Amino acid sequence: MVRIGLLGCGNVGRIITTHQDGFEVIAVFDQLPEHAESLASLSGAKPYSDFDQFIAEDFDICVEAASIAAVRAYALTAIERGKDMVILSVGALADNAFRTHLISVAQERKRKIHIPSGAIMGLDNLKVGQISQINTILLRTTKSPESLGMSVNTRTLAFKGKANECVKQFPKNINVSVAIALATAHEVQVELWADPAVDKNIHEIFVSGEFGEAYTKITNLPSPDNPATSYLAALSVLSLLKNIDNPLVIGA
Repeated sequence: MVRIGLLGCGNVGRIITTHQDGFEVIAVFDQLPEHAESLASLSGAKPYSDFDQFIAEDFDICVEAASIAAVRAYALTAIERGKDMVILSVGALADNAFRTHLISVAQERKRKIHIPSGAIMGLDNLKVGQISQINTILLRTTKSPESLGMSVNTRTLAFKGKANECVKQFPKNINVSVAIALATAHEVQVELWADPAVDKNIHEIFVSGEFGEAYTKITNLPSPDNPATSYLAALSVLSLLKNIDNPLVIGA
């Protein structure tokens, strides 16, 4: 049984701890003690608000379900302390220097960094871009104006450009584009639309390359207890953990 230390005790953390299958959450960490204690009461895990005490626990994988800031603050230490990492807030890896150093330390310590598919599907097949030419990748994301901090009455283009530029204006909306860029090893163009007619997050991915062309569209339902979180993102972490030790590996 794979032993998990959970970094972040919000909505995604709650979904993970209440759907343990093929893994066991033995420790949970949050800077707010009451959040850690609340989640621990549901799972039987030990609660921590001190990261050094948390990371000293005997678990195999540290699962981040908190924020980009949490990845930057804790991921390197977790790897240095001999833990594999699952990073949901992959937007933290948009920082080239941070990502390069994190990967280098993981290689030295013979640790793994796992990136779940998050709020999209098909991330595994996009890895063909690492061995075959990809010509163009466009991510078109549509969200409600409120989720983008905007007030508009018609469908409005909020941003168009490179993913690494989008982070400067919309730092909470880059996880998907960064995950695609890492999978394909190719620059991603982003269109971010605010649409008052939608109440779900919609991600459309257009890819062309030597393999042909691909188009996927994902309409995300919000998590039952937090409309700001994609339920698919939480499910992708559960799927990764359930299959992490499976001898039968499906997908690229």
